[in-house]
Amino acid sequence: MPANPAGLYIHLPWCVQKCPYCDFNSHAIKGGLPEAEYVKAIEADLTFEAARIKNRNIGSIFFGGGTPSLFSGQAISSVLEIVRHEFDLTNDIEITLEANPGTAEAGHFDAYRQAGVNRLSLGLQSLDNDMLERLGRIHTAEESLQAYEMARQAGFNNINIDLMFGLPQQTLEHGMDDLEAAISLNPEHLSWYQLTLEPNTRFAAQPPSLPNDDTCHEMQEAGIKTLSTHGYRRYEVSAYSKQGHECQHNLNYWQFGDYLGVGAGAHGKLSHPDPVRYARFKHPNDYIQRTGTDAVYQQHKPIPADELLFEFLLNQLRLVEGFSLQHMQETIGTTPDALKNALTIPIEQGLIELEDLSCRASVEGFRYLNEIFIACLPTKTT
Repeated sequence: MPANPAGLYIHLPWCVQKCPYCDFNSHAIKGGLPEAEYVKAIEADLTFEAARIKNRNIGSIFFGGGTPSLFSGQAISSVLEIVRHEFDLTNDIEITLEANPGTAEAGHFDAYRQAGVNRLSLGLQSLDNDMLERLGRIHTAEESLQAYEMARQAGFNNINIDLMFGLPQQTLEHGMDDLEAAISLNPEHLSWYQLTLEPNTRFAAQPPSLPNDDTCHEMQEAGIKTLSTHGYRRYEVSAYSKQGHECQHNLNYWQFGDYLGVGAGAHGKLSHPDPVRYARFKHPNDYIQRTGTDAVYQQHKPIPADELLFEFLLNQLRLVEGFSLQHMQETIGTTPDALKNALTIPIEQGLIELEDLSCRASVEGFRYLNEIFIACLPTKTT
């Protein structure tokens, strides 16, 4: 039995409307939010998952979406009561809930806090009204500031802000002004990442005019320096935190830890007795009808042995500090020599720094992680 606690991800899939850049499993509300029905399904799913995964501590909980802040405080409290009943939780458990400013209500924030949520992640994306309009967001910069203040008043002392750069027609100056505005709020954590055009999104079908690669790189380099100056340490590709406020739930992902996933389209990964990945049915109606049984899985398959190193690197190399070779060998059984053979080309190109005890992407390698991952893909024979 693995000693490390697992994470628990709970997916709440509805939004007021679908953003044109979003490729997450989210659905625009039509005819009202089926809160009671969905919460009942989540609770049945949690009970089923607890019976399947016995005696495993939970070290973090993350309510993601969609827009979890559409749900009432009572709904979140009810779900967390079931979690506490069915699982053993660590004493210092981190419980995060994503919230959008356009759906923020002071009463909800107070109730979330009382329910046990101790970390709030605010999806601001920008503090520039022109940029928000170009992104298809339903809130304004003013509403973002109000939501942040409401969160502080509700007692949240661990807040993340989601902020994007490389936005339609954004200049370097505007990008840095946006970042400075977010930093001025003094959040404990910033997720600062570049807008990308994902397949099967409206932006992919009708691409907006985005800054070129050189401008985006300038933004990122300038932003990293600005964040560091204000006390935010970059610990992952797009994650920056003040000391002691790294996101524990996401760190568990990136360190190739185990996690349970409940809710429509939620993914999970377990290492014991054998490494497996699974995913629940994506559409909420399909999910609701299948909860409480094995039928809830749309996918449930082992991770092939020849793909374990790729999966491990796909997560661990996102961390600035990389990983220890001992951790790799204990987790997936790969020896340092086998790793060196797999990374020969990236090492020769200076994209990977492999030392006696550790491995990490170099500063230049961080710019080319996708190329490194592709180089590590297992060769398939037919």
